[in-house]
Amino acid sequence: MPVPAFAEEPSAPATINDGDDDPLEVHGDEILVLAPRIRGQLDVPQKPVEVLEEEDIQAYGANSIEELLAAISPQTNSGRGRGSSRPIMLINGQRITSWREMRRMPPEAIRRVEILPEEVALRFGYPANQRVVNLILKEQFAAVTGAGEYNRPTRGGYDNYELETGLFNVSGPRRYNFSAKIVQTTMLTEDERNVRQEESSRPDVAGDPDPARYRSLASSDYDLSFEGTMTQGLGENGLNGSITASGGYNHTQQTSLSGLDTVLLTDGGESALRTLPDPLTTRVITDAFEGGLGFSKFLGDWEFSATLDGSYTDTSTQVDRRRDTSGLQAAVDAGDLTIAGALPFVPGAGVDTAQNRSLALTSLATLVGTPFRMPAGDASLTVKAGYDFTNTRSEDTRSTLGTIKLTRGDVQGGMNLALPLTSRDEDVLGAIGDLTLNLSGGLNHLSDFGTLTDWSAGLTWSPTEKLSLQASYLVNEAAPSLSQLGAPTVFNYNVPVYDFANGTTALVTTISGGNPGLVKEKQRDIKLSATWQLPFFDRANLLVEYFRNRSDNVTESFPLFTPAVEAAFPDRVTRDAAGNLIALDRRAVTYDRVSNSRVRWGFNVSGNIGGNDRSSGSRSADGSGGRSGSAPASAQPAAGTQGPPPAAGSRPGFDPSRFEALRKQLCTGDAAPDPATLPERLRERLTGSDGKIDPERLAQFKARVCSADGAAPGGGGFDPERFARIRAVVCVEGAPDLSALPEQLAERLRGPDGQIDQTRLASLRERLCKADGAPGGQSGQQTASRERSSSGPPPMFGRGERGGRWNLSVYHTWRFTDTVRIAQGAPVLDELDGDALAAGGVPRHAIEASGGLFANGYGLRMNAEWEAPANVNGTGLPGSSDLRFGSTFMVDLRLFADLGRNEDLVAKVPFLKGTRVAFTVDNLFDSRQKVTDENGVVPIAYQAAYRQPQGRVVGIDIRKMF
Repeated sequence: MPVPAFAEEPSAPATINDGDDDPLEVHGDEILVLAPRIRGQLDVPQKPVEVLEEEDIQAYGANSIEELLAAISPQTNSGRGRGSSRPIMLINGQRITSWREMRRMPPEAIRRVEILPEEVALRFGYPANQRVVNLILKEQFAAVTGAGEYNRPTRGGYDNYELETGLFNVSGPRRYNFSAKIVQTTMLTEDERNVRQEESSRPDVAGDPDPARYRSLASSDYDLSFEGTMTQGLGENGLNGSITASGGYNHTQQTSLSGLDTVLLTDGGESALRTLPDPLTTRVITDAFEGGLGFSKFLGDWEFSATLDGSYTDTSTQVDRRRDTSGLQAAVDAGDLTIAGALPFVPGAGVDTAQNRSLALTSLATLVGTPFRMPAGDASLTVKAGYDFTNTRSEDTRSTLGTIKLTRGDVQGGMNLALPLTSRDEDVLGAIGDLTLNLSGGLNHLSDFGTLTDWSAGLTWSPTEKLSLQASYLVNEAAPSLSQLGAPTVFNYNVPVYDFANGTTALVTTISGGNPGLVKEKQRDIKLSATWQLPFFDRANLLVEYFRNRSDNVTESFPLFTPAVEAAFPDRVTRDAAGNLIALDRRAVTYDRVSNSRVRWGFNVSGNIGGNDRSSGSRSADGSGGRSGSAPASAQPAAGTQGPPPAAGSRPGFDPSRFEALRKQLCTGDAAPDPATLPERLRERLTGSDGKIDPERLAQFKARVCSADGAAPGGGGFDPERFARIRAVVCVEGAPDLSALPEQLAERLRGPDGQIDQTRLASLRERLCKADGAPGGQSGQQTASRERSSSGPPPMFGRGERGGRWNLSVYHTWRFTDTVRIAQGAPVLDELDGDALAAGGVPRHAIEASGGLFANGYGLRMNAEWEAPANVNGTGLPGSSDLRFGSTFMVDLRLFADLGRNEDLVAKVPFLKGTRVAFTVDNLFDSRQKVTDENGVVPIAYQAAYRQPQGRVVGIDIRKMF
């Protein structure tokens, strides 16, 4: 229902809704601002972390939803430290079958993006581990896209190419999306980054191949994927549910090098390390087939939703075997070969093959509705049920166990109940504000693990419209994944590992794969948060979150190989008689207890550049190239109507002459209007499910608009002269004369102290004083005339053809505690004090930020991440050393131009309509973490090239939308 911002009188109003802003209704003396709910908008107690409108989305210059989410990752990332970093995705407030359903959708098709806190996930049947992103689509949009991208490090070494094409269409309740993408990246080797080598690994004979040229820092990759989705709404205009089908295929090839075969030849008291040609190669080929179905339907006042997603993945890994070099030493012993002589050909030993086939099915059904009403409002209940199935078959020629089969079935059920306790709207303890209690519980029965339980309780309190507080306590049990339990065993040769005990870097054989001895984990978490809508800007908020996580029997990847880890898992380490490290088993392990606490806080702020235009900019004339199912926000009336069009860049507010022209167009004759001449939002509301003007909706709209001359009951028609007088009073410099305004409007402008509330006055002026597109009372025709007299492309920033946007988001994470007890009876390790279990240690502070500017088709985006330095302690024994991991500062830039917005350029080169060109720089400052020991020396295993192989990467991408 619309929410009135000013007083309403019982009269037949004239409604002006010719743009993206909230419409105005004029009731004689009063101006009523309406804020209609958008179809697909979520109605939950929790305040959004951020809401992006069309012009905000446009300012990111993203080519797909996947790129958009990467750009807004500071806002979408969860600080809980549980689950995936990717948020829960919704489309029009509905669950989707899978990530592939929307990741390549063009952002131009999105009307609004809502980013909500983790607690909202409970209402859709998910755990409260990830934030929720709701994409609200436009009613009408169609586009064919093609894009190409090329990236290369400034240090050289490898190339990256991407080609992508897509077809997207949404027409009311029906939409479809098909895409194809190819990504290819060449290999980067240690030699191309001048990586220092251990002297003991270098060949002693000149002419032998250098192993560094045959050890890869980054593998060569090839990725080919196809995806498609179709959705059909059910019932009239798709308001009674929908059905969705999606599918995809992905083929990847990955090749990496592990160095060369070596042999130490000895003859008497002399010896020489020799290297053989033909590198040890690992090849991984993966084929994945995916499919999904989604169904939703309203059952009375309840909504039923079900999703089913399945995948079949076939992964083949081939690893070259080491050659048998014993014959070379035999030749030396026989006198047939000198240790420095030319080596004879040594045949290859073949390859070992590891095969993994995985079948996964995931289903979830939810029933959402209002079971009863409380004094403070309707209770909300979500009941969920589902079944997941996973089956893997693994075999490895290096193993004598034969085929390993693992199967897991997971039956799940649960519920979430939200109970409003107090309410300002319902006048139930309204002085307290809005207070909602949230309770959830669930269980999972795993066929191979038994029953897991979870429950949570939370409070959401909004003492004012601007402030929201939340508190949650969550208890959850988790099981290791099947891959952690049963992945095939793989041996990796010549892997550099820093040995803290000896203070050296060794080339060792590492073992990866599954560990069947893992047990279930129990998690107990607390979250406290506050969201405050800042009064300093029109659109700004501050978010503060506190997290405390405690877990027992935690499954983790094998940690950083420190002395404490070796003492806790001695059977995972193999040393020779001299104490040198030669092998390390890196399969997953179980920690006894992990505990940490932290605060994550930040702000989001945005505003206008130049003009106050907040129109969507989704029209195809702006260079987007898509065939949007709505006319431009600044579309002119039909030929023959009166009144000049608004000036370019004008705010799409109320224009009396324009409104009168619209009435004349609609109210003269019985013929349907030309849709191309109607304002965007009006066309969306009048368009039926077939994409054409709906006669019934048109008749209803005519009944309202065509009686606005005073003939309607109540006589409250629109008075252009009265409206002009109100504008003349409000839009003067300084404080307006309240006595010259209608009494109710004047009351609305007064604050509690009886004086003019500057915030309310600014809001009213923004709507009224720029309504004709000209500042200071100048006519839109004069402004347009001045703009037409200029030549050349529009200015990059500042006042221009349509104004622009800027935004900034900054988040800081401050870790208070982070402790681990590896095993019962073992000492507690403080990761923040150097007892780190992860390569790089655990920094106490981290900052992530994103921001940008966008004006007249030109944009600049920045994403930045900084982490504080961290230490990793050694043993303190002779030969051992502490390590210091320096701070990291990564800045990515994207400069883009929507060439289609430059009308002069498009007139000369029509093909550029709908074309965007972007120049990117990843890791602008070529930052690579520096790791040093107590003497300030960089250990070989922690060279900068190992920490960040690529360095600075520059690229260009071009997208054309037809």
